[in-house]
Amino acid sequence: MAKILIVDDEERIREVVKEYAKMEGYECLEADDGLTALEMVQKEDFDLIILDIMMNKLDGFKTCQKIKAEKDVPIIMLSARFEEHDKLYSFEIGVDDYVTKPFSPRELMARAKVVIERHQKNQKEAIKVGDLLIDIKGHDVRLKGAKLNLTPKEVDLLIFLSTHANTAFSREQLLEAVWRYDYMGDERTVDTHIKMLRHNLGEYRDHIVTVRGMGYKFED
Repeated sequence: MAKILIVDDEERIREVVKEYAKMEGYECLEADDGLTALEMVQKEDFDLIILDIMMNKLDGFKTCQKIKAEKDVPIIMLSARFEEHDKLYSFEIGVDDYVTKPFSPRELMARAKVVIERHQKNQKEAIKVGDLLIDIKGHDVRLKGAKLNLTPKEVDLLIFLSTHANTAFSREQLLEAVWRYDYMGDERTVDTHIKMLRHNLGEYRDHIVTVRGMGYKFED
């Protein structure tokens, strides 16, 4: 059972998130300010932290930075602040996802599930498929021992797909997961990166499968 820490100074928000999180089978703990959250994180481990920005004593940005400096735990920022610079800054300091208020509790839980699963899978140091080695920690890919000349985004894309093996993702989902707010352009950039990735994977190109009407997936 995954354990979630809900950090928000609004009791109503905490209650709503907790209610839906428990429906998904998560264990939930609460904190109404950043300092309390830090104390709780120091004492025990969490699989996810849902964190508000505007709080007394210590805001969400500073709380996130302090938590990330101590533990590798995924964080979803849940905030009424919807300005682009707030989202960009959140991702810069290590936030895994950003949800604006008012929000859909069901969507928040769907995002929580993805973030938790992605983090758990990324704890693996590497994924090996035959002679193909995807080194997650080292952020490179080797084929029969030889390092492939991939761009950082191609490696990011392959790591994301392979850590979610056999799951199909739309181009829009891939843009959000891999490019986030670095992206400027349209969905065709995904097709371009997939094409180059397949070319570089050689005999292992067929592990990246086109799902008609959907997008792509990695089959292991």
